[in-house]
Amino acid sequence: MTPIKPQRGLDVIKAYVPGKPIEEVQREYGLQDVIKLASNENPMEPPPKTIAALKDALCRLNSYPDGQSYYLRQALAARLRVNPEQVTVGNGADGIIMQTCLAYLDDTSEVIVSQSSFPVYDIYTHVMRAKLIKTPVRNYGLDLDAMAGAINDQTKIIFVCNPNNPTGTMNAAAEVEALMARVPDHVLVVFDEAYFEFVDSPDYPDTLRYIREGRKNVLIMRTYSKIFALAGIRLGYGIADSEILAPMFKIKEPFAVNLLAQVAGIAALEDDAYRQASVAANHAGRLFLYQECERLGLFYVKSHANFVLVRVGAQAGKIFQSLLEKGVIVRPCNGYDLPEFVRITVGNPAQNARLIKTLETVLRTLGAN
Repeated sequence: MTPIKPQRGLDVIKAYVPGKPIEEVQREYGLQDVIKLASNENPMEPPPKTIAALKDALCRLNSYPDGQSYYLRQALAARLRVNPEQVTVGNGADGIIMQTCLAYLDDTSEVIVSQSSFPVYDIYTHVMRAKLIKTPVRNYGLDLDAMAGAINDQTKIIFVCNPNNPTGTMNAAAEVEALMARVPDHVLVVFDEAYFEFVDSPDYPDTLRYIREGRKNVLIMRTYSKIFALAGIRLGYGIADSEILAPMFKIKEPFAVNLLAQVAGIAALEDDAYRQASVAANHAGRLFLYQECERLGLFYVKSHANFVLVRVGAQAGKIFQSLLEKGVIVRPCNGYDLPEFVRITVGNPAQNARLIKTLETVLRTLGAN
């Protein structure tokens, strides 16, 4: 009997491995007190106004959600000062990546990504049997000049993660402008701005300007997971010219964004005070991690996001495991071509202090520092 075989594009895919859940570590190591600083989750509780709106919506869970997410898209469009037809929503930013690849790629396409960037771009490129082109990093960040130089007649999409995950680096407005000047009309530039709210640099590019000016080969992706502490509802959104989004609407899941996510998405947009508090808490936590890394003699990459990439050396795997056994989950970066690094999410003050204390103990025990 001939076994059923998966489609041939899957044999090159490395499955995405998320950060270990707290519950799994508790089970495996018999621990109760576990903290997770691995998945760039916001340590704050979700916005109170959003929680209240979710409670009010629970009695409507017997109904399917609005498949077009009409009111959510209206709210996003008003906030972003674009037309509702220029907004799409999805099951997290990952859902927007999937929609984009399904709508635009085939086995004649090429996709340009950077090394040491978000691996979900790679996965859906391979699913569509497109050719993946990886350009080298520069100073731990995206080399937009190299990405522009890789464009050819088969290039269909360029993914620009800004700030970049897992390095936290930022490409400034002048770099982005230089890239866009070299991108032909047949290439879609996807700006993944999942962490843009945490950037405190005046040089961060205003990519929405391209949409407002009528540029038809730009797609911007953002998320509610980080700034609004709503990773659990899985809500992302994309902004692009309506002609770019039309094919994506054709292939998206019928109810990609559930009812609670739509309610939460509208409520969160109205909570500017929460947004500001989230940014301030992250800034303070990031500075604390910088200071402690310097005290411990650890190299780190200055971050524009809610995490810090830290070099812990050749024993990175052992350090990750030792932290895990002590109830502290961080993100090993061997899957990002950074085998000597771990990525540490900025937690609340107590979590950050515990992380540093535990890391210092592990480094001393292993003689790694």
